Parts: sequence; structure tokens; C-alpha cells
Amino acid sequence: MEEMNEKEYGEYPTLSISSGLYKTELTDKFKQRKNWVAPDPKQIFAVIPGTILDVFVNVGQEVKKGEILLILEAMKMQNQIIMPFDGKIKKIYVKPDEVIKKAHLMVEII
Repeated sequence: MEEMNEKEYGEYPTLSISSGLYKTELTDKFKQRKNWVAPDPKQIFAVIPGTILDVFVNVGQEVKKGEILLILEAMKMQNQIIMPFDGKIKKIYVKPDEVIKKAHLMVEII
């Protein structure tokens, strides 16, 4: 394999894939992308756009893992949003009949 001359081609980051080393060129779009941040498990976001049909919890309420927090209707399907772990409701960002977009923060847990 021919070595890439950095003076001629610019700087190439090196990737290690299956014990092989590869040099690659990054696009400006890739360099300017928003960095990935690990999701906070205490924030529940909508994974699809839809309408909130009902909210079954209140702020300050103790909720057990598996309990239904709210119903999100999307594409004529009623999706139950379920508590992922035991906790207490810190804040509710939605109300019944509200239309929300994908990635909308619905509930925050303490």
C-alpha cells in the first residue's frame, strides 16, 4: 500500500479496524457535527412525534419501575411510556392533547 504524503494531502486521522490501520480524510461536515452526549436516564424524551392522550403521574409522586407514566399516540397507535426504574417525578413537561415533536422532553425524574 502506498503511503500518503501529509504535505501533499493534509493531515489524515488514523483508524484502527480489526487490527488494521487506515488513514482517512474527514469532511468539514463531519468536523462540525454536534458531539454525541450520553443520554441522561432521568430524562424521558419522545422517540416519535405524536399527541399526549393522558398523563397518569403528578409532580412529586413516587413511581415504581414498570408503572405507566403517560400515553403517547403516534400513527394511530397508543404507546405506553413506562417508568424505567423506581423514582420520584421531578417535572412533567407535557399535558393531555398536546402535540409534541420527536426528542421532546416529556418527564424528568429525581
